[in-house]
Amino acid sequence: MSSDPKLQETRVSSSEVLRGDFLHVFRDTVKLPDGTPASREFIVHPGAVMVIPLIESEDGTVRVLMERQFRYPVGKVMIEFPAGKLDKGEAPLSCAQRELREETGYTATHWARVGLLHPGISYSTEFIEIWFARGLSAGESQLDAGEFLEVFSATPQEIFDGCRSGWITDGKTLAGALWLQNVLSGAWPLEWQSPDTNDKEAP
Repeated sequence: MSSDPKLQETRVSSSEVLRGDFLHVFRDTVKLPDGTPASREFIVHPGAVMVIPLIESEDGTVRVLMERQFRYPVGKVMIEFPAGKLDKGEAPLSCAQRELREETGYTATHWARVGLLHPGISYSTEFIEIWFARGLSAGESQLDAGEFLEVFSATPQEIFDGCRSGWITDGKTLAGALWLQNVLSGAWPLEWQSPDTNDKEAP
């Protein structure tokens, strides 16, 4: 249930703390359900997509495209599924196709939207749409200036083992691994579509 008067906080005032090239930070005063005032600091984020790209062999085996990328805030090279933020007015599927092509060089013939996650609900408006891609064809990556990453493939079991061992700790990738496990087991079936059948705008 997304709204409940007994739990709802009401905005009283809002002030801008920072407007950066990417993030927009606010400090709001709110009224709690019991009428007590409180402060809330949060980041406005444009939203993003994450892609779980499946490389399917003729013998039925599956590998998954992954990325290694240094993430400055944590000071580590992280293992992740391809992902990226939405441009203003961009449809999530278009963003997923663009990010897969730009970061890995691959394109896909079929796509399936599987869900939505909110990675930082206590301090950010960010949402991430999760997409699966299949029917992959390799090409040349088109990384942004100043973007450095390595693309590799892994078996699903290697990904699951990495989540269990702590080799993979990125939150969105952990959520994607849950989806991957259930999709491959048949527990969570997908509705595949060609790229031109879903062109909704970003929420």
